Amino acid sequence: MQATKSNSHHRQLKFWHSYLLVALLSLVSQGAFSQILNADTPVLEEFLRRKQLLEQFDSAYSFQLRPYYFSPRDTTPAAREVMHFLAGTKVPKKKNVQFSMLPILFGTEVNTKRPYGWGNKLMVPNVGIQTTLSTGFYARFHVLEVQFQPEYLFAQNKPYQGFGEDFTSREISARFFYWNNGDNPERFGAAAISKFWWGQSSVNIVAGPIALGVSTQNIWWGPGQFNSLVFSDNAQGFPHLSLATRRPLKTFMGNFEGQIIMGRLENSGLAPSQIQSQNDARFRKFDGDWRYLNGFSLTYNPSFIPHLFVGLNRTFQQYSKYKGNRFVDWFPIFEGFQKEQFFSNGNSVIYDSNGLDQQVSLFFRLLVPKGNFELYGDYGRRDHALNWREFILNPEHARAYLVGFQKLFPIGPQNTFIQVRSEMTHQQESVNRYIRYPGLIGNQTWHTHGLARGFVNYGETLGVGSGVGSNVQTLEVSHVSGFNKRGILIERLENNQDFHSRAFFRNPEKESWIDLSLGLLWDQKWDNLILRGKAQFIKSYNYQWVNEGISTGDYPSGYNPLSFYGSFNLIYRIGQTK
Repeated sequence: MQATKSNSHHRQLKFWHSYLLVALLSLVSQGAFSQILNADTPVLEEFLRRKQLLEQFDSAYSFQLRPYYFSPRDTTPAAREVMHFLAGTKVPKKKNVQFSMLPILFGTEVNTKRPYGWGNKLMVPNVGIQTTLSTGFYARFHVLEVQFQPEYLFAQNKPYQGFGEDFTSREISARFFYWNNGDNPERFGAAAISKFWWGQSSVNIVAGPIALGVSTQNIWWGPGQFNSLVFSDNAQGFPHLSLATRRPLKTFMGNFEGQIIMGRLENSGLAPSQIQSQNDARFRKFDGDWRYLNGFSLTYNPSFIPHLFVGLNRTFQQYSKYKGNRFVDWFPIFEGFQKEQFFSNGNSVIYDSNGLDQQVSLFFRLLVPKGNFELYGDYGRRDHALNWREFILNPEHARAYLVGFQKLFPIGPQNTFIQVRSEMTHQQESVNRYIRYPGLIGNQTWHTHGLARGFVNYGETLGVGSGVGSNVQTLEVSHVSGFNKRGILIERLENNQDFHSRAFFRNPEKESWIDLSLGLLWDQKWDNLILRGKAQFIKSYNYQWVNEGISTGDYPSGYNPLSFYGSFNLIYRIGQTK
């Protein structure tokens, strides 16, 4: 009798071992032969997003967590077209083994008179010409995935007319308030820049829909097309550990996508002003320390509203010298959402010490496939509320938001459309500053912090790239067919509005610095080659807050330059055409 029970138990164990092994192999095989579409890859990402509105690409994918990872489940023609372009020359196919060359990516930008443009990865705010070059390979061996895609940058980095000397001491102090609570130098050194970086490289262990790995890839959290409140491709990528979904996780409640990261951020170490005497008198120098970053993103697609995506982003950063080694020090993302925490003994503690800087955003994206339309938004808060009472009474404190849409109008031949897309990003402090702070001066703005010195990497913001405290409105109207596009772009940028409020209060003689621009857009694909071009003409009003019509020592005549920003991207697939 005992032997029978033992044999039965042995058979059960053997069954479960075999079952788990088969399940694991199934997970591995489902994830095999993947391909990675890097965040904000020119032309290709916009093409897929457009195809989703036409119900020609997987509607379960939110476009709120990027890069995008293709798999054998992506069987739509749109996905196959992009995968074919990314894959390049392959070695002979073997079971659970994959190797392919990645496309050559070449990008160049030119700015006259002043820097303009954002969302350009390794590139920096630059006057003159700057160029990036990237290529590499993708390899997969069973559960091990490697993408090696380094980047090279050369930038002329010419001097230009920046923040001037003809301001009062109080106004210069206001400028340095934001420079000292952030890391956004006007010019990145005094010479041309030439550097290599790991770029869009990663090493992952992949098991079906989940991947664990280390990466220097740019990540994008949120639904935005031109900007993002938390992470975009505006700054150089940073080294990070990541646990992330590769495709939506399907449950009876709906689909889930998510990512948890632990990363390392660096400061530029550069003085912000091009006027050395200002730096000598007012700049708070960096001490060389790096910042620890912890963040998570979660997106939910309800089963009962199949075309709605909602989610939450949360990040914490802190200089390493202040960080402890407790679990909560490594994973502050699991802290409460208020500073004041109470314990069972009746004591309370304020969790805002040692320079912890938090950002939280709530976002949504709604697809209307029958109307070839999408609407999205992202609302963020930079600072903990003291408690729930303070949050309810003052919800607009330290907030930023982003809203946008995209609409396709069918015209002419099949798959030819007029594409209209627009986005508004608002970072300027709310009217809350009038009652919260003395003298109407305001305080921190989005992506700045008194101790953490800004949500940045090597001197560029990780989220919104259009400038600290700036607001931007963008409208694009284009004729599109497949990968090809011809269009115009109209943009209005209100520069550093929080500085303007802090420095000039309500002085009617000191108007905002506004940039109005018109851009011409051109995308074209030929077999193995994709080109993207933009020519943008920018008219600045009250450039660097120097207003026209007043000529005194403090307020000289205004400077309203017309400048040019141009960008050109090339993607060349290494290998044979179809």
